[in-house]
Amino acid sequence: MRDLIFTVENNVAKIVLNRPDSLNAFSLEMIDLWIEALETVRDSDDIRVLVLSGNGRGFCSGGDIKSMAKGDGFLQTNGTEDLSSTALARKNSLWKKVQRIPLLVQEIDIPVIAVLHGVAFGAGFDMTLACDIRIASENTKISESYLNVGIVPGDGAAWFLPRLVGTDKALELLWNRTVLSAHEAKDMGLVTHVVKDEELQEFVDQYINKLASGPQAAMRFTKRAVYQGLTMDLRTSYDMISSAMGIVTELEDYQEGVNAVVEKRKPNFK
Repeated sequence: MRDLIFTVENNVAKIVLNRPDSLNAFSLEMIDLWIEALETVRDSDDIRVLVLSGNGRGFCSGGDIKSMAKGDGFLQTNGTEDLSSTALARKNSLWKKVQRIPLLVQEIDIPVIAVLHGVAFGAGFDMTLACDIRIASENTKISESYLNVGIVPGDGAAWFLPRLVGTDKALELLWNRTVLSAHEAKDMGLVTHVVKDEELQEFVDQYINKLASGPQAAMRFTKRAVYQGLTMDLRTSYDMISSAMGIVTELEDYQEGVNAVVEKRKPNFK
């Protein structure tokens, strides 16, 4: 079985991390397949939602610590590639592999949903910080665990965390390696929803079905406006969103939405 499973069905793409015996710790195969799947989603006009999850007892434990102990670098490689021989090789193993994932996620205009359960530690959790929405089961444990093995947060935490929780809380999470419950993570703004373990799948299915049935062009423009607005002044943001408004009001979904409101019925977007 491959280390990552990628499927597309009914306009919904699913990426499932699939190394359950290792709590879905990263492998070179997993990362390569992850990058390939994200490129497929980014370039598709048919996929409406992307869902990220993990098989087995936990979502993802991050880097493969056993491989690191053997000197194999940050990824389990099965001897196929040397990612650890020099500082430059280790840097490139991050830049060309693991760090490509959040960069690609930021190029995707559709909703990207992370579904967490069990363990979400270190780089495993940081991959979800690049997603738009994080849904966690009540049994989820979250930790920025890099300092446990004496390394720096090389997979996005240093960038994402201050923007989500503030500088002081970001540093505290990273320095103290605190293990958060799902509810504690939600209270801090790190998780969007916490759901009972036995209700997780039903909740996720309903959530993604609603997103997949929405007006797609308007949703994509909205996502762009929110993220790009973080680095724009107000006038530039208004200019961008007014251009988007001009475009979407020429589309069928706009007329369908207006008619549905007037007729007091559920819209049927294309």
